[in-house]
Amino acid sequence: MLENIFWLGHSTIRIDGEKVIYIDPWKLMDPKGADLILVSHSHYDHLSPEDIRKIQKNDTVIITTQDCATGLSGDVRIVKPGDAVWIGEIEVEAMRSYNIDKAFHPKENNWLGFVVTVMGKRIYYCGDTDLIPEMENMRADIVIAPVGGTYTMNAEEAARAVNMIRPGEAIPIHYGDIVGSVRDAEKFRDLCEVPVDIKQA
Repeated sequence: MLENIFWLGHSTIRIDGEKVIYIDPWKLMDPKGADLILVSHSHYDHLSPEDIRKIQKNDTVIITTQDCATGLSGDVRIVKPGDAVWIGEIEVEAMRSYNIDKAFHPKENNWLGFVVTVMGKRIYYCGDTDLIPEMENMRADIVIAPVGGTYTMNAEEAARAVNMIRPGEAIPIHYGDIVGSVRDAEKFRDLCEVPVDIKQA
């Protein structure tokens, strides 16, 4: 499954299977037509209408928040934490994603992480979040976690989250552009009690 997940820099993920799924597409260099686009929140490095237009097809489904939907067109489905949407055989669950001790991502904004169930695996994309209580009951086969700090969890906090969830594998993101470096990804790997795949963008 890990070979089907591509990190495209910063927080952008593409999952290739029967459907092509993008999460938070930004600064796309080699755009590929998307069947499903997930947008976690309205910060410019996650919601990029320009990049969405590069990959959007006539039948592309976009799942996002109310505040992100403005300016997007097509099949846009608005969700809030706790909602679940089926797109064919793919289930997308909207999870809470927020900061506890900083003001960048307030809980009341109802911004998102996602659990995408595809090819029999639950993939948890944490979004821009701290280590939050909601993670205690999370079940996932793969966790995609921000590790860059400043706006999200740092490497230590992300590792604690992964060690609590205990997936089969973890992937670090949200480093190497605005904040963080590969050293954060390596520190995350060293602290995790599960295998970590540091992907090349």
